[in-house]
Amino acid sequence: MKIDIHAHLLPESWPNLKEKYGYGGFIYLDHHKQGSARMMRDDGKFFREIQENCWNPAAILPEMDAHNVDVMVLCTVPVLFNYWAQPEDGLDWSQFLNNHLAEVISPYPKRFVGLGTLPMQHPEFAAQELRRLRNELNLPGVQIGSNINDINLDDPQFDVIWETAVETNACIMVHPWNMMGFDQIEKYWLPWLVSMPAETSRAICSMMFGGVFDRFPDLRVLFAHGGGSFPHTLGRISHGWHCRPDLVNLNNVKDPREYAGKFWVDGITHDQDALRYTMSVVGANRIAYGTDYPFPLGDLEHGKFIEQMDDLSASTKEQLFADSALEFLGLKKEMFE
Repeated sequence: MKIDIHAHLLPESWPNLKEKYGYGGFIYLDHHKQGSARMMRDDGKFFREIQENCWNPAAILPEMDAHNVDVMVLCTVPVLFNYWAQPEDGLDWSQFLNNHLAEVISPYPKRFVGLGTLPMQHPEFAAQELRRLRNELNLPGVQIGSNINDINLDDPQFDVIWETAVETNACIMVHPWNMMGFDQIEKYWLPWLVSMPAETSRAICSMMFGGVFDRFPDLRVLFAHGGGSFPHTLGRISHGWHCRPDLVNLNNVKDPREYAGKFWVDGITHDQDALRYTMSVVGANRIAYGTDYPFPLGDLEHGKFIEQMDDLSASTKEQLFADSALEFLGLKKEMFE
């Protein structure tokens, strides 16, 4: 079985948010030709070109079948988080995206799973929407950003969200966005190549050093893109915990090495040796195959590099391709048979 834990979908269209909410900064779609659209900022600035497989499930299914992907876990594109919007507008927008996601999944319950979005700029609204998402829409969890308007995820204001996630048995995928140093390193696409891995490590270290994993041991969290730079800098992070506890260990947490394996990462490493090392750090049971579909920086060969790893047993590959994802999602394989 093959479950893609990390894929993106957005609506084909949505209302003019600048007109609806009375201020700008939002993304809209310019369907300038058949099967293609430009993601545009409402000041007219171009953001990204996307194809029909970013909004139409009928265009996604043939590609899934071609690569033997049984199930795709869909979530919004991070630029649509809109965490900077007014809280009431953020809640309204999250509800719109979550309702759309539930509608997309409904005809294909054995092929698609959805991770919703939350108005993280207002934690009480976010907890409210998380309950609705679980109890009414029956989505297993959510995708959130690696920081919320430059506030790290260890901030106590977010505890109500972690409490609600545990209470409702919801999983949380953390996706890098709003990358550090964007304006300073925009050339060469460095925000996506350098800052994105650092953003994911930022989120992991913030939650770890902030004691979130200790206060909420039953919280199921997955960090995108193979955990970013965290697995490959864990030695440095652990050394810092030992040598400068006065700066690092402000909340009396354990050695960072002890938290590896307490959370999930996806398998988007683009490199067999990097995946092997990540397995040695967090364990195969905490790595779930993903693609970041349909974007070009993702694994658009749909796990081919994993399939070609002859040193992995069939059971390990089954773990990477399906079992880890199912445990993270809190779902049973029988649901998709």
